[in-house]
Amino acid sequence: MVQDWRADAAIDITAERCPMTFVRTRIALDRLAPGGRLSVTLRGEEPLRNVPRSAEALGHRVVARREAADGVVELLIERAR
Repeated sequence: MVQDWRADAAIDITAERCPMTFVRTRIALDRLAPGGRLSVTLRGEEPLRNVPRSAEALGHRVVARREAADGVVELLIERAR
């Protein structure tokens, strides 16, 4: 668990379907300065697999993950430097 859940921006993609889940995530990451952090709220198995994998393939880093009882997951992604 990360102590500092500071995010420079946040998006909610719980209503989106793949591939739009990562398209929206990538656009938000591209708007951040290098080292900036993005909080991504998502729901479902497919986005939970694809968003972190795609972000890491572009050099970004998933810093933390937290899950709610209702199946919603929040990822904290740090933009590549």
